[in-house]
Amino acid sequence: MTSVSQRIHAVDALRGFSLAGIVLVHMVENYIGGPTPAEGMEATNQGILDVIVNGFVFLFIRGKFFALFSFLFGLSFFIQIDRGAQKGGGFAGRFLWRLILLLIIGAGHHLFYRGDILTMYALLGIVLIPFYRMSVKWLSIIAGIIFLGVFRYVIFATVGANPMFTDIDMNPENPAIVAYFDLLKNGGLLEVFKSNTLQGHLMKLDFQFGVFARGYLTFGFFLLGLIAGKTGFFLKFTAWKKGLKNALLWSITAFVMFIVLMGAGFAIASGGQPPNGFDNWWFMLAFTMMDLSNLAMTAVLVFGFLLIFLRAGGERFLMKFAPYGKMALTNYVAQTIIGTAILYGWGMGYLGELRNVYTFGIGLAIIIVQMTVSSWWLKHFLYGPLEWLWRSLTYFKLFPMKKRSS
Repeated sequence: MTSVSQRIHAVDALRGFSLAGIVLVHMVENYIGGPTPAEGMEATNQGILDVIVNGFVFLFIRGKFFALFSFLFGLSFFIQIDRGAQKGGGFAGRFLWRLILLLIIGAGHHLFYRGDILTMYALLGIVLIPFYRMSVKWLSIIAGIIFLGVFRYVIFATVGANPMFTDIDMNPENPAIVAYFDLLKNGGLLEVFKSNTLQGHLMKLDFQFGVFARGYLTFGFFLLGLIAGKTGFFLKFTAWKKGLKNALLWSITAFVMFIVLMGAGFAIASGGQPPNGFDNWWFMLAFTMMDLSNLAMTAVLVFGFLLIFLRAGGERFLMKFAPYGKMALTNYVAQTIIGTAILYGWGMGYLGELRNVYTFGIGLAIIIVQMTVSSWWLKHFLYGPLEWLWRSLTYFKLFPMKKRSS
């Protein structure tokens, strides 16, 4: 039987797996972090392979691996708080300080890429702290309310699809959107930093807490991770092989059903024409179907991953992602610096000029390199660079970095 330690290693491997999906999405999206002018991205779709890559990313990766990463953040939150409680001292205050540090790290990361999720994790993580003592029943109810789109509907009924924090809507032809794309393609590093400092944060808030509702959904996945921690799911999954198979089949069925409903919803909402705006309730329902399809596919990823992990050969392969996941913070930030250096004007300047199949391939190359470096690094060091810094600042002491020679 798999040991408790190995079961926790499965979480590290799953985190690394989710990180791999994130960089693939970002590379294919050209690290833009928002709408893109249609003419600016024409060169990315030049053939059937590019269409296949874009369709594959949309159906199976975009929104799913972010969700998986968020789910694991909620699980990590439970593990850290629970360990603090078992030691007899409350960890909530320490965790709050840890989140403040993450907010600072995220703000630095956001300067490069306004699609940064670390700042949102830090802010939403603060809200998560009081939920630690809530029962699984109430956590499930609140998560269900979130995934059914209630917050989106309240926002749409109140302000419509209009932005709440800026006067810039998400129309790809909006002059502000076009200007930002041009800045990324031709501007210098400091110009990108300046744009992302204020406008970037405000536009991110529109995306997170407007009708696109990414922030609410992220919190919903935090709650699911917290539920997994409270129920000991990752400590028991080795005994649930049959249950995992049934859950996988149900999740696949739900994914197909919600994808069909999403397509029907968008078709009705737009009358079969390209949408100029999201100005009716059918769009809101279609977005919710898309969110539920992402939830179902995230479940497919988790259950499928664990079923493969239960096989001896599968465990050996998937454990290659564990060092990658242990250095998730360092690797996530490094992905951005590498990707933006390739694509943005302050670097190599390939924004909007590389076919999807090429950016997808570059994403795979980044994953392989980072996995190799992470494996080597953790053979010699106890933590990744940013993980060490984050931990040391959390406890106000310098932890040893290098492993002792045996």
